[in-house]
Amino acid sequence: MSATLNDVCDYVILRSYSGGMSLNSLKLQKLLYYCQAWNLAFGRGHLFPGKFQAWVHGPVNREVYDRFSGRALYSTIDRQDVINQQPDQSIPQEDRLLIDSVLETYGPYSGVDLEQLTHSEQPWIEARNGLPELVRCENEINEQTMQNYYSARLQNR
Repeated sequence: MSATLNDVCDYVILRSYSGGMSLNSLKLQKLLYYCQAWNLAFGRGHLFPGKFQAWVHGPVNREVYDRFSGRALYSTIDRQDVINQQPDQSIPQEDRLLIDSVLETYGPYSGVDLEQLTHSEQPWIEARNGLPELVRCENEINEQTMQNYYSARLQNR
């Protein structure tokens, strides 16, 4: 693992911007979650350091949340929000290919669509431990559950 969370975050922002894909805080969080989840599913370990919590609106990384604090959930995120203008230099090519694949698959969906998708998947459900959807929760999503769940989806293709 050589990329930082901020490098991957900036890469997702720049790729979304250059591809004409709309991006807000909600969608960014879900795209980062799926990048980490699929990297785990392929048995490659962590794409970046950092855990996700099972918040009301789906998986959230606290560090990314804090980075964009003071902004509404649906506030647009674009090129001006980038810290590192060349994050691809810090991210290995194999990792960029995975991120690009995640963006191609999940990028066309809105943040709300991705929220609903994560709400239907075992890792978020398990971390919520039976809490109603609208009850605040900061339980971490188990990365072994993420790896097992998404690995099983790979095998069912």
